[in-house]
Amino acid sequence: MLTPVWEIEPGSEEPLIVHVNSTATGGGVSELLRGLVRHQFAGWAVIAGTADFYALTKYLHHLLHGRADPGLLDDPAPMRTYRATLAPQSEWFARRVTHGDVVVLHDPQTLGLAPAVKAMGARVVWHCHIGAEVPPERGPGAFWRAFAPELATLDAVVTTLPGFAPPGVRNQFVIPPAIDPAATKNRELTRDEVTSVLAENGLTTDRVSAGVTVTQEQPLPHDARVVLQVSRWDRLKDMPGVARCIVGLPEDVHLVLAGTDPTEIPDDPEGLAVLAEVRETLAGLSEADRTRVHLVNISLKQPEHNALVVNALQRRADVVLQKSLEEGFGLTATEAMVKGRAVVASAVGGLRLQIEDGHNGLLVDPADLDGVRAALTGLLDDPALRGQLGERARAGVLERYSMRRLAADYESLVARLT
Repeated sequence: MLTPVWEIEPGSEEPLIVHVNSTATGGGVSELLRGLVRHQFAGWAVIAGTADFYALTKYLHHLLHGRADPGLLDDPAPMRTYRATLAPQSEWFARRVTHGDVVVLHDPQTLGLAPAVKAMGARVVWHCHIGAEVPPERGPGAFWRAFAPELATLDAVVTTLPGFAPPGVRNQFVIPPAIDPAATKNRELTRDEVTSVLAENGLTTDRVSAGVTVTQEQPLPHDARVVLQVSRWDRLKDMPGVARCIVGLPEDVHLVLAGTDPTEIPDDPEGLAVLAEVRETLAGLSEADRTRVHLVNISLKQPEHNALVVNALQRRADVVLQKSLEEGFGLTATEAMVKGRAVVASAVGGLRLQIEDGHNGLLVDPADLDGVRAALTGLLDDPALRGQLGERARAGVLERYSMRRLAADYESLVARLT
């Protein structure tokens, strides 16, 4: 059954907005919603699912990125399982929404609720945060066909880039995500605070923390230059490829790969396998290179502590990397940019929306490891350029990617639907 995360008090004459997604913690969408609902007359609920359901929705995630076999949907059984899991949960809305309210379904996990919610008189919006600009025959076309009944009931579709939307939809809106600069993950930290947080959580010491698991052969030296990638342990984030980037970087450079504990993210069943691939990659490196790589797994059970650790990691980094193979937007890059960090990111999806190559960051081909290493080394060896890119990055994020701007975009969307 759907679980309310953010309930609201009744009584407003304006339409109620109810956001629905697949997890309360552990991903960019949940973090975005946690900030967004504070700026809206809105509620927020999270669906329930089984292991089979989440295995299927992970497949659908890869399908929209053109990285799964479209032929698997020729069998109607997976979609029957998907719809059967969501069907009972639609009853939750009957007690909470009235005619004219707006229900925003986030990503593929929730799209199946659209027909039932529409039948209750609500206006239904699908906000798809993921996607790739790939030919329909590589996967997206099969997704659109499988979800044709749901797509036909939508009042609007929201995507980060125009090419991510299904063809022929009415009321398509292009709305990029946002961050909250005042949140724990992004607020200013002093150098002493950064040093203390990383020491207390075992990255620069031999300490053991209840909320963070660090895998490393030696603590991170205080004088090391640091390249950081913060991501889910997701195949599209290419964390094994990030680990291989250490080969050939200057000897004083260390690489930190940080992500949320994959055992605590039920809607992403591949996390443990990807983490195992990273460890296998490390095992194949030379001892000298392996010693310069640090894995950080952060528990979701203490959200504020989780956010503080990520904040400290990003502020400790000399360069932040986002080597995604595909990326709907890339909020971890946005978070690094608002901290004034120089970012090297893949020239894919929403990362290209945020970064102008050479102006507020560098864009690279994620398949070209030599090119990625060259970009990293060039920035590491040029503090002045890092500072210039970081200052422009911070200014751009504050101007374009605030929660208030996102709330205003939603307000305009709702007004268009009335």
